[in-house]
Amino acid sequence: MIDDRPVLDDHLHLDPDNNRGIDAVRDFARVGGTHLLVVNKPSWHLGVEAETGEDFRAVFERTIEIVDDASSELAGRAWPVLGVHPGLISRLVDDRGVSPEDARDLMQAGLDVAAEYVESGEALALKSGRPHYEVDDDVWAASNAVMRHAFEHGAALECAVQLHAEASEDMTEVADWAEDAGLPSRRVVKHYAGGRLEGPTPSVMSNKDRLETAAERGEPFLMETDYIDDPDRPGAVLGPKTVPRRVRWLLENGHDEAVRIAHVETPRRVYGIDTEATLERDG
Repeated sequence: MIDDRPVLDDHLHLDPDNNRGIDAVRDFARVGGTHLLVVNKPSWHLGVEAETGEDFRAVFERTIEIVDDASSELAGRAWPVLGVHPGLISRLVDDRGVSPEDARDLMQAGLDVAAEYVESGEALALKSGRPHYEVDDDVWAASNAVMRHAFEHGAALECAVQLHAEASEDMTEVADWAEDAGLPSRRVVKHYAGGRLEGPTPSVMSNKDRLETAAERGEPFLMETDYIDDPDRPGAVLGPKTVPRRVRWLLENGHDEAVRIAHVETPRRVYGIDTEATLERDG
């Protein structure tokens, strides 16, 4: 721990069968990390080429298993975030010749299965979004429909929805869609965010410049690495030790309040979790 504080990485991936897995969790814990939100890897990365919503269940079950193992390594705990990666639509349409409408239906069915785990208490939140790269109008419309379906589940379950989407500092339209579905915009989390974002809650990539911007704003934010646990792409994102190290850096630079916002107040506000109460302190 760092000064007896909770330290949460809001978005990372662990490969349950290959790559570093639990060793990455141990690295995180060794430098002061205490809590993790573990997002299931894209289904095809775990060898699942889904044809029905039920096909995603194997991905979700394996994610839940490694999250349970991760919790045993932490002074706090880990929670699963389950859903369908928005990039799947391109894999379905471009590689498998599926129509955008059928791809939409399949991805929504996968979210229906993910929602079952949130309802049962086995998962904390859902993941959805839309491609962060250019696609044609039909794929864009289908992707937005998938995302809005996730918002409907979030509203019904009173859970957060993490979004993988394009880089932006203004996603008020998306936040409005969530509100229209009955999901408060604070429970929409933009993963891989910069330090400034209007609309959803930003889950800020833990680069110093982005964090400094977020800290100086004084608004709710989270910190993440988007660690992908893929040895073939070691420099693609940040390593599992990054969030604890950046917390130390923020504290050294007088941003104590920002650290509390990111690791105590915003997790409670967005996910309804208490990172302090779930922290095992010596004595």
